[in-house]
Amino acid sequence: MRRIFYLLILFPLVAHAQFNTDRLVMIGRSALYYEDYVLSIQYFNQAISAKPYLYEPWFYRAVAKYYLDDYAGAERDCSEAIERNPYIVGSYELRGLCRIQQKNYDAAIGDYNTALRYDPEAQGLWHNRALCRIQQKDYEGALRDLDTMATRWSKNARVPAMQAEAYLLLKDTTKAISALDKSVELDAYNGGVWAQRASISLARSEWKDAEEFLNKAIHLLPKEAGLYINRAMARFNQSNLRGAMADYDSALDFDPNNFLGHYNRGLLRAQVGDDNRAILDFDFVLNLEPDNLMALYNRALLLEQTGNPKAAIRDYSKVIDEYPNFWTGLHQRAQCYRKLGMKKQAELDEFRILKAQIDKRFGKQPRLSKKQMRKRSDEDIEKYNQLAMADEEDSQQEYQSAYRGRVQNQKVGMDYQPMYVLSTQRQQNAVKKYIAYDRQVDSLNRVLPPDQQLYIVCGESTIKDATPYIRRDPTSAVALWLQAIIQAQQDSTDVPLMTAHLLENLTQAINLAPANTYLHYNRGNAYVRCIEFQHAIEDYTRAIQLDPNLAEAYYNRGLARLALKQQDEAVSDLSKAGELGLYTAYAIIKKVRK
Repeated sequence: MRRIFYLLILFPLVAHAQFNTDRLVMIGRSALYYEDYVLSIQYFNQAISAKPYLYEPWFYRAVAKYYLDDYAGAERDCSEAIERNPYIVGSYELRGLCRIQQKNYDAAIGDYNTALRYDPEAQGLWHNRALCRIQQKDYEGALRDLDTMATRWSKNARVPAMQAEAYLLLKDTTKAISALDKSVELDAYNGGVWAQRASISLARSEWKDAEEFLNKAIHLLPKEAGLYINRAMARFNQSNLRGAMADYDSALDFDPNNFLGHYNRGLLRAQVGDDNRAILDFDFVLNLEPDNLMALYNRALLLEQTGNPKAAIRDYSKVIDEYPNFWTGLHQRAQCYRKLGMKKQAELDEFRILKAQIDKRFGKQPRLSKKQMRKRSDEDIEKYNQLAMADEEDSQQEYQSAYRGRVQNQKVGMDYQPMYVLSTQRQQNAVKKYIAYDRQVDSLNRVLPPDQQLYIVCGESTIKDATPYIRRDPTSAVALWLQAIIQAQQDSTDVPLMTAHLLENLTQAINLAPANTYLHYNRGNAYVRCIEFQHAIEDYTRAIQLDPNLAEAYYNRGLARLALKQQDEAVSDLSKAGELGLYTAYAIIKKVRK
């Protein structure tokens, strides 16, 4: 009877806890739906704290982190979800996507293999596994997967398009064209397929066919700048300069910072005598890439042409410093020197050219043959007057997922979070619900009047005079803490001396209160000022040991580890800081990944 009684008493409590956890997950999922990813993480954190053995809050927190481009953090949460329930296909699928983003294709394939055992008819899993095999250069394995997909989903136009990609990478253009034709039969409204077909024609110098295919691609994807860039190339090679110019203009309307658009339009403008506007294009290119020698040389030619030999010499000299045997550049610079009456400098350049001609006669200076176009990465300065084409880089694969980020796209600096100070005002944060607490501060507040109550906040201190607090106990850790912060905020021309005093005061306070999280954190910040990152990391680590929820300690330790080139550890710390509510960490993670 006693055992039954206990169950009856406890059951309402258990049900209430279950209800609260379910509600937290529900609210978190709602925040996910409305793209409030940082806020959703806070709800899932609470659910995990209440019931860490449930897989759902781990999984949905992983989804939120994936949206925020925190792929390492999302992968860890997926692993936690799988450990709690290994039969949920979505957990493997999401973890596979996280691993793809970290270029860990082997592990991603392992996840898709497991997921396909549970759900062999999931088309998206087959799709992503095939793309992983392509990334691994396992083209035959990818084609085997795609053959299976073509049998099961014979009406899916994406399958033959992926087959075409694999065939192209195997240098089998005949089969690639056949596969693309099949894709077009199934779906003639896929602009990407027409763009693929055009790329084959461009590679074969079949300019007219390329233009026709690009016309169709642009009709379906009218805002894709790259399509206009490619069509401009096809038109240029058919001597349609007006059409090529119009395409570059269109491309730059949709993508104003497009490098190839500005560079190639600059060359075309120079060719038709529109020199001043050509200079503007090369100015823009050099603003994007100040060390681009091709653009520098072309701008130099135009500056010389428009009567500015002094500026032209500046650009020529930068190119010649990098390519001292660029005889054409030396000849042009010599001309500019003569225009300015600098006969001695002109003769020095001309002598170098004469010597080179003698060497060339004896075969010491082989020349490259001219081509009509060059790859953008081709840095042969002799090709300065050739239109640039995009390099054949790995294409951005369209993995089947709607996950994407938001706050990580914000521009943030690499500034450390400020010190924890004692203030007479509370700190408000809409996302981060952390409440800083210290036993000694609480004891002091018990004897202070209401208008002098102290709060621990991360930021600037509102207290300018610590006398009323120090008077009560000048030897306490709190008094030293106050004194250290107030001194640190005073203007000083001797920053090293000020920092030394700050370190001394904080060390004395730590000796009095070794379990005070915030003193260790603050001393870590002081060490950062001294560029002693390893000591800073040690203090941040101690602060985290004392309080694992101190987001700022993870954040600053992450930045200190970045300074020491410890990228993986830094990303892990920043991920934890973001999880605890410091959402600017996600922008830094994205910057580090780039």
